[in-house]
Amino acid sequence: MLQLDGLDLGQDGFVLRADLTLPAGSLAAVIGPSGAGKSTLLAAIAGFFMPRAGRVLWQGRDLTPLPPHQRPVSILFQDANLFPHLTLAQNIGLALRPTLRLTGAEAARVDALLVQVGLGDLSHRRPGAVSGGQAARAALARVLIADRALVLLDEPFAALGPALRAEMRDLAVQMLSAAGRTVLMVTHDPAEARAAAPLCLLVADGQVTGPHATAALLDAPPPALAAYLGT
Repeated sequence: MLQLDGLDLGQDGFVLRADLTLPAGSLAAVIGPSGAGKSTLLAAIAGFFMPRAGRVLWQGRDLTPLPPHQRPVSILFQDANLFPHLTLAQNIGLALRPTLRLTGAEAARVDALLVQVGLGDLSHRRPGAVSGGQAARAALARVLIADRALVLLDEPFAALGPALRAEMRDLAVQMLSAAGRTVLMVTHDPAEARAAAPLCLLVADGQVTGPHATAALLDAPPPALAAYLGT
């Protein structure tokens, strides 16, 4: 399980506090007003933002002192963060070996995952030669092959059109859930939260609360969320 134990995040007048537990294998949307600290929360869990106090624990292990690469965390940003000079297969292979000197078995894993996300015929193309949706699929494949228990999605499909965004969201949710990952998904769209995540964390008024049942929270939102949603 993921525990945020007395977590206190602060910088230049910004304050965000969290004290909660999320069961392993959960899928939770992270919702709240713009600027409330949703991306900052993910950055703290991933190790890119150090708390003033408190701890981030995974399965009882304190991750707080660990640098990002030593945490059991993968994060998918709005930018797919693919290396433009590498092929899609090489971008995915980086998650296994930074040297890209893959064993035969590892190369077979990359090829199989490319097929699984619908990129089997595009493995040798570079990111600049594929569509935004195809690049998003490659980034998702890299997260899957990294085999980290905790996956953070910071609106990775926001730049896609509505239909493709929904398709990629559903694919990510399906594949990550099937792999048993614990997923936190930042979204500004209440319909997306309802469709994708049975649980949610609310980031508002300097606090992170939850996990809440998504439908119940959105049916009766607290004042800060209601004002943001316009309900």
